[in-house]
Amino acid sequence: MKRVERNEILEIGQYEEIRESFRRRIIDLKRLRRVALGSNFTVLFENRDTVLHQIQEMLRTERITREDAILHEIETYNDLIPAKNELSATIFIEYPERDERDRMLGALAGVEGAFYLDVAGSRTVARNETRGVLPDRTTAVHYVKFALGAATANALRAAGVAVAVGVDHPAYRAQAVLAPRTVDELVRDLD
Repeated sequence: MKRVERNEILEIGQYEEIRESFRRRIIDLKRLRRVALGSNFTVLFENRDTVLHQIQEMLRTERITREDAILHEIETYNDLIPAKNELSATIFIEYPERDERDRMLGALAGVEGAFYLDVAGSRTVARNETRGVLPDRTTAVHYVKFALGAATANALRAAGVAVAVGVDHPAYRAQAVLAPRTVDELVRDLD
């Protein structure tokens, strides 16, 4: 998948003019790409459009106008774009109560290595892309990649294939079967 380039990034004023329609389109897109993984994890499969939106929103929110800072945001978020035969996801760990969240982030140490994608019975363990992993706790947001390889990517492209995303950690186990529309979205990410 093509990375976002500098010439695609709008200046803040230009972005404000198209922001509402762009946001609506991305919200609709994310609805197809978001999967509840049990009651406390959410998986958002990223693609070029979600990354472009994230870059534009960061520049707007942080009022970033310096060229070196813009280039840094582009470089940082481009890491979320999947390569050929790869899927990319942001995983959110969500516990609304602060005490429970703190306790679970400790109990979930090492969870970044426990995410997987199952395509027709073939499990691909996610590669952790999260920076700053701690030995005694985890973070509330994780960036992962699923390097499927050609055979698994081809299996994903097959109509009606069973696809699930999951986590297998002693403190949290869950699996979610992906809806056919979500699978169709992910197939577009493979090339």
